[in-house]
Amino acid sequence: MPTKADTQKRAPKAGEWTECDVVILGAGIGGSITGAILARQGAKVVLVDAGQHPRFAVGESQNPQLVEWLHILAVRYDVPEIKHLLDIKAVTKYIGAHHGRKQSFGFVRHVPDREPDPREATMFVIPKMLTEASHMFRQDTDTYYFNVAAKYGCTLRQNWRATDLDFDDDGVTVTGQNGEVFRAKYLIDASGFRSPLAQKFDLRDKPSRIKHHARSMFTHYVGIKPYDDVCNYPEALRPPAESPFHGGTLHHLIERGWFWIIPFDNHVDSRNPVCSVGLTFDERLYPQPKDMTPDEEFNHYLDMYPAVKRQFEGARRVREWVSTPDRIQYSSKQTIGDRWCLMSHAAGFVDPLYSRGLSNTFEVVDALCYRVLEALRDGDFSAKRFEYVERLEQGLLTYNDMIVDSSYIAFSHFRLWNAVFRVWACFTTPATMRQIQARQEFMLDGDDRHFREMENSPYPGLWWPDSHAFKHLLDVTHETCVRYEQGEIDGDKAADIVFQAINDCESVNTPFGWKDGEDHRFYRATTPTMIKFMWWASTNGPKEMRDLGRSMLKGVVKSAARGRKVS
Repeated sequence: MPTKADTQKRAPKAGEWTECDVVILGAGIGGSITGAILARQGAKVVLVDAGQHPRFAVGESQNPQLVEWLHILAVRYDVPEIKHLLDIKAVTKYIGAHHGRKQSFGFVRHVPDREPDPREATMFVIPKMLTEASHMFRQDTDTYYFNVAAKYGCTLRQNWRATDLDFDDDGVTVTGQNGEVFRAKYLIDASGFRSPLAQKFDLRDKPSRIKHHARSMFTHYVGIKPYDDVCNYPEALRPPAESPFHGGTLHHLIERGWFWIIPFDNHVDSRNPVCSVGLTFDERLYPQPKDMTPDEEFNHYLDMYPAVKRQFEGARRVREWVSTPDRIQYSSKQTIGDRWCLMSHAAGFVDPLYSRGLSNTFEVVDALCYRVLEALRDGDFSAKRFEYVERLEQGLLTYNDMIVDSSYIAFSHFRLWNAVFRVWACFTTPATMRQIQARQEFMLDGDDRHFREMENSPYPGLWWPDSHAFKHLLDVTHETCVRYEQGEIDGDKAADIVFQAINDCESVNTPFGWKDGEDHRFYRATTPTMIKFMWWASTNGPKEMRDLGRSMLKGVVKSAARGRKVS
C-alpha cells in the first residue's frame, strides 16, 4: 500500500489506495471540527473538500445553545481550540478581530410603503450569565478550524471532489476526480445540499417533507447604518440603551419573509467594516423575476420598506450575491446507514431564522463522534449503533420546521407574532441550562455518562427535548398558526389561543416576563433577573423546572467548592 507521502507526490496507480479510519466530505466548520475531534482521539481521518479556504459562508450568527454545544465538544473530546469560539473576546484573541457581537435577537415588523410602528418590535437579549455569543466572520473561523484539523493529524485535500463512493462489508472506497483513492472504515458526509452520498443512495425526500417554503439571497456590504440611528422611534419605545438593535442580529420582518442584518463592526475590538445582509422569503409569494439582476431585485424590495432602505443609504456591496431561484428547504428519508452518516446540512435544511443551523450541526457532531470512536474500537459500524443520530437529525428538522413555519405565518399579524416569538424564546434558557448542567457534572468527575444521559429524552431534536410541556405548547402553536393560514380563524383569535397556551404552561417562567401583558416586548435578563429565575426554577416551578434548576445550582455549588479547594 502507498503511504500518505507517496499519494501526495504522485498520482496513484490503478487499484492503489490510502487507508484511513474515517473520510469526511466537506471541510466547512462542521466537518473540520468533526475531523479535529476524531483525530485528537487517535483516529486516522481524511478531510476533503471540493472548494478551498478561505471562502464565503453564511451561518454567521450564534445562539446560546450553539455556544454551549461548542463548550461541551471542547471538554468532552479534549480539543481546547473549540473554546476559542465561546465568546467574542476569545474569538478576537485567537481567531482575529473580524467578528461581531451577538448580544440579542431583534425583530421589527414592516408593512410596504409605511414607516414601521415602533410598538411592533420584539427583542430577546441573551443572558450574560449563560453566554456571550458572536457574529462569526466565517471565512476566518472556517479556515482556522480547517487548520486545527490539520494540527491534530487530519490528512487534508482541497479542490478535491469525490466522484465515486463504493461500500462493502469491510468499508468504503472514496475516489476523487484526480484518481486518488481513500479506503476508510466509515464515511461522514458534511458537504451540504449537493451531498454525493445523498445522490448515490437517492436519499432526498421528493418532495421535501418540510412544510415551510422560502428562497434566499445574501451577500456582504460595507457602510450599513445601525438601525438605532435611522428608525426614528420615540425614546420610550426603543429597546434598552445597553441593548440596541445594532448589538445583535436584526430581523426585519415582512409578510412571509425577513431581511437579516448581521454586523461584524459592533464590537469595540473589531476591525471589520463588513455586514452580512440577506433576504429570505416565500418563493410562492415572491417568485424570482426573470428580468432583474440580484441587485435590482434586492433594491426593489428595499424601496418597499423605507426604514430598512435608510440603513442602506450610502452602503456598498463588497461581494457577489448568492441568489437561489428555488426553494431552499430539503430533507432526507434516511440519514444513517451501515458505515455512513449524512450529517446535518447534508441531511436537510429549513431556514436561517433563529440562527439554529450551527447549533443543530454541533448537537449532531456531539452525538456522532463518540459513536464513531467506539465503532473504531470494536468494529461495529452498523446503522443500529447510530440509530439515535437518525432520530436526532430527523427531530431537528421537524421541530425547527414547526417553529419557522409558525413564524412566517405570523409575520403579517403582530399580535400573533408576539405570541409565537415568546414560544420560541421562553425555552431557550432552560434548554441551555440543561447543557451547562451536564458539562458541569462532567468537569467535576470526568464521567461521560452525563452527556449520554442527555440522549434519554422523549423528543430528540426539540431544543428542550425533556419537556412534555414545551412539546405541547409548540404543537398548539403550530396547529393554531396553520388554522389561521387556512382561514379557519382570524389573526386575533389565533393570538388569543397561543397567548392562553403560554399562560397555561407551568414551565414558562414568570421572572423573565413571558406571561406579562402584550406590551412587554423587549426581554433582557439581567443578573438579578437570572437569580430570580433560578430561585423560581428551584422552588416554585413545575417538577421538570425544579429538577433542572436544582441540578444546575448543585453543579454551580460543587464547581465553586472545587475551585476553592484547588486554589
